[in-house]
Amino acid sequence: MTEFIPLTWHDTLYLAPELILAAMFLILIVTDLILPGRTNRAVIGWLSLAGLLLSLAAVIWRVIDMNPSGVSAAEAAEAGQAISLLGASYRVDDFGNLLKIVFLIGTSLVVLLGLGATQRDDAVTDKAEFYYLLLPAAAGAMIMASSGNLVTLYIGLELLSITTYVLVGLRKRSSLSAEAAFKYVVTGGIASAFVLFGMSYLYGVTGSVSLADFPTALPQAFADYKALVYVGFFFLIAGFGIKIAAAPFHVWAADVYQGAPTPVSAFLAVIAKGAALAAVFRFLYSSAFFLSGGPGKQAGDDVFFALLVIAAAAMIAGTFSALRQKQVKRLLALSGVANAGYLLVPIAISVTIIHSNNFSEFVFYLVAYLLMNVGAFAVVTVIASAAGHEELKGFSGLYYRAPWTAAAMLIFILSLSGLPVTAGFFGKLFILLGAASVKAYWLVAIMAVSTVVSYYFYFGIIRQMFMRSNGEEEEPVHVPAVTGVVIWICAAATVALGVLPGPLMKWIDAVFTIQADLFVK
Repeated sequence: MTEFIPLTWHDTLYLAPELILAAMFLILIVTDLILPGRTNRAVIGWLSLAGLLLSLAAVIWRVIDMNPSGVSAAEAAEAGQAISLLGASYRVDDFGNLLKIVFLIGTSLVVLLGLGATQRDDAVTDKAEFYYLLLPAAAGAMIMASSGNLVTLYIGLELLSITTYVLVGLRKRSSLSAEAAFKYVVTGGIASAFVLFGMSYLYGVTGSVSLADFPTALPQAFADYKALVYVGFFFLIAGFGIKIAAAPFHVWAADVYQGAPTPVSAFLAVIAKGAALAAVFRFLYSSAFFLSGGPGKQAGDDVFFALLVIAAAAMIAGTFSALRQKQVKRLLALSGVANAGYLLVPIAISVTIIHSNNFSEFVFYLVAYLLMNVGAFAVVTVIASAAGHEELKGFSGLYYRAPWTAAAMLIFILSLSGLPVTAGFFGKLFILLGAASVKAYWLVAIMAVSTVVSYYFYFGIIRQMFMRSNGEEEEPVHVPAVTGVVIWICAAATVALGVLPGPLMKWIDAVFTIQADLFVK
């Protein structure tokens, strides 16, 4: 019998980051309604940013509280125990906290980018909605990272999805935005249906929606209902594959990224993708992991191998589809497909005796991907404002018109290409070495080939910036102050992680342990 477990006041302290976003969301809706019609809605943006930073502070405080320094190993282990709330349906652990930090930093940068770009976009008629709708979207991503059962996971997924459906269609005076919103709603609805259908099968064969019950329930369920377990897992993989925009489920991405406001495209590329990957990570290591590595446990091996195939397909499809692309946002969308493949690799090669730090590889590359993508999209907003379009030719002579912005874009391109000295270089290197350590040499070869091929279209942007110039295009490019801040925060952090990747990797390894954060009931 399942007993209802109410939420106590003490429990709300553990949920402070999510509750802060929820409260700020409601406050900003009311604030928007009572503000006079002609009032500049940028104040809503700054308040949204304040809410995100306050939530980030609460998450960081929780990480420090769960990982105290200067105490004995026994005391540290006790302090770092995962906290289960609402009948283990929600978990506060270092896995979720580290990813929440990434999501909140990324969303904060998107809000700042919106203050520089969306505020000047005449096609976005309701500018305040852009800012405060990012708060429930970020909360949905955080819920997905901390879900303790399938129902909570689905609630977080839908909260993120529904708010991003609206965000994609905010450019109401643009037909491209309307088309993008329609395509995103349709594909997102299909993805949600696949996820729910897969969940229903796993619930049917195990009798539980709790991830804590899966390690013991799934082996017996697989022995009794082998086909149904496979159906459940593969429907879930298909649903999340659409959300991640991994091949062959990626066709929607280019159209949606092109039609959406550029800051929203950045949010989809980083936060929405990262949340889906976080959900896949937690779910598979609470379920399929316990159906792998032994006799009668081939289902888990098949699921992880299917992820490897999807990762390889994403790298190949994303890279080769981008070769002839001339629209920059579509190019970045297809680049994101390839990067979804890189991010799937640490999850799919699983944990072995010789490869036990897949989470640190995953988080490091996710951070690098956040910085280089948000920074690149920020530069795109500058180019689109100056040139009036988002074509590759808009970058022509950028070095002569805005040399510092061109230098920052060069950093982002080098990081996306995986070249030293950038965060992207070490992110790809760690993942590649992890794949090599488990002798997945075919995957290493695909990663190497796709990386080399990507140089063609990435360096096409460099060629435009430094080797194309004429009299018409040498007028200086205006960079809004807030957008400049976003660009240089991302550029500086990209270089810093490229020069000193060790401290971040060591900190992640010191905070996270797969036994304490994913395997504890």
